[in-house]
Amino acid sequence: MKALVSVAIAAGLLFSASAFAADEEALMKAKGCIACHKIDAKLIGPSYKEVAVKYAGQKDVVANLSEKVIKGGVGVWGQVPMTPNATVNADEAKRLVTWILSLK
Repeated sequence: MKALVSVAIAAGLLFSASAFAADEEALMKAKGCIACHKIDAKLIGPSYKEVAVKYAGQKDVVANLSEKVIKGGVGVWGQVPMTPNATVNADEAKRLVTWILSLK
């Protein structure tokens, strides 16, 4: 019985993680992020997997990158600027950044 419960819990966690990823990927597409970024290949900006590697384990990274998603920036990945994205609110930026940093 314990094994069955453990399997059910594990399946539920896997399902919720994949549902989370699907929601965040849909949000990324809806907010136009795919115009400049791909998950696993450089486009205009770095791939999300490159971002996850670069910022892994850094202090305050979610807050810092969330602000950059909203306000834009330049210089970290070269001289092509990341334009501000006023259509993304603070909660959405945090969700997107958390998802991006989870990519391996």
